[in-house]
Amino acid sequence: MFLETVKLALRAISRNMLRSFLTVLGVVIGVAAVIALVTIGNGTTAQVTSELSRLGTNMLFARPGQFGPGRASAEARRFTVADVDAISEQVGGLRAVAPLNQTTATVIYGGQSHSTTVMGTTNDYFTAQDWDIASGRSFDAAEERGRARCVLGETVRSQLFGSADPIGQQVRVGKVSCGVIGVLAKRGQSGMGNDQDDVVIVPIKVYQRRIGGKANANVSMILISARDGVATSKVQSDTENLLRERRKIIPGREDDFSVNDMTQIAAAMTGTTTLLTSLLGAVAAISLLVGGIGIMNIMLVSVTERTREIGIRLAIGALERQVLMQFLVEAVALSIFGGMSGILLGLGLGFGAVSLLKVPFVVSPTMIAVAFVFSAAIGMIFGYFPARRAAQLNPIDALRHE
Repeated sequence: MFLETVKLALRAISRNMLRSFLTVLGVVIGVAAVIALVTIGNGTTAQVTSELSRLGTNMLFARPGQFGPGRASAEARRFTVADVDAISEQVGGLRAVAPLNQTTATVIYGGQSHSTTVMGTTNDYFTAQDWDIASGRSFDAAEERGRARCVLGETVRSQLFGSADPIGQQVRVGKVSCGVIGVLAKRGQSGMGNDQDDVVIVPIKVYQRRIGGKANANVSMILISARDGVATSKVQSDTENLLRERRKIIPGREDDFSVNDMTQIAAAMTGTTTLLTSLLGAVAAISLLVGGIGIMNIMLVSVTERTREIGIRLAIGALERQVLMQFLVEAVALSIFGGMSGILLGLGLGFGAVSLLKVPFVVSPTMIAVAFVFSAAIGMIFGYFPARRAAQLNPIDALRHE
C-alpha cells in the first residue's frame, strides 16, 4: 500500500515537472548555500590552523599594552633591547629571543623599486621562526652592532633582481643604502593571505637609528621561542614576572604589556573563524525556510487543483490517512530531491571557491547529513498542512468542485 502511495505521489510530481522544479529551487539554493559556506569556512579554519602550527606551539609573543575593551592602553611604553637581553639571560628553557620592529618602505635597485615590509631584528629571529637562508648568510656580530646589511625575502629579490644574484649588491631601503648579504627561503602566503616573502630584514640597531625614526627607537614586539619539551606556560609566567619587575609594576596593578602563547592565539583565531562559519551557515539556512514555504504554497495549489480527484478517491473508499500520506509523500519527495541536488551543487561551489582562495577542501559529513535531514523535515513540516487539508475534504463537496 505504501509503495502504491509513493507511485501516485511521484506520478503527480512528474505531471508538472516545471512547477516541481521551481518548487524545490528554494530548497536547492538553501542547502547549496549552507554546504558551500560551511565548506569554505572549514577550509579557512584549516588553513589558519596550519599556518599557525608552522610557527610552532612553543612560540610566545610579548607586546606593550593590553588589548580589548576595558584593558590598559595599547599605547604603553615599548620594550628596550635591554629587556630582550634580560629575558634571554634570566628566563630558562629558551631556544631564541628576538626583538622585532617593522614598517613599510620602498626598496630601490637600479631602475626597479618595490614597496615592502622592513623588519629590524637579530639573527635569533631566523632561529625563532625556523626560517632558513636560501643563499648567502645571516648577520655577523659587527653587522648586528649597526652596519647597514639586509636579507631579502624571495618576493623582493624577484621584483628587484629577476634571475640575477643579489648577493653583494647595494639596495636603497628608504633612505639607507644597504648591502645584500642573503636571501630567505621561500614561504609563500600566510593563512591571512599575506605574502610572507615580501620582506626585507635589517639589524635592529640599523632599523632604530636610520629607518624607523624616533617612534621606533625601542622594540615593539619580542618573539620568544621555547626549547622542545619546555612548557610554554612556565616560560610565559617567568617572562611576565620578569617584565613586571623591569617595568616596575607594583603588585595588584594590571600589566601594561601582554605575553601570548601561540596556542592561545591559535585557539582565538580558530574560534573566530568557526564562529563566523556558524553564523554564515545559520544565515544561509534561512533560505531553507523560504524553500519550505514555497513547498507549502505549491502543495496548497495542488490540493485546490486536484479537489475533484481527491473526492473521487474518497468516494470509492480511500481512507483519509491514505490521502494524507499521498500528499505528504509528494512534499517530502520534493524536499529530499531538492536537498540532494543542493548538496551536490554546494560541494561543487565549495570546491570551486576553495580552489580560488587556495585553502584546503574540507568536507563536513555531519553538516551534509544535517542538511539532508533538515530538507526532509522541511518537506514533512510544511507539507503536512496541505496534506491534512486534502484528507479532510468532504467527498460530496469535492465531487461538486469545478
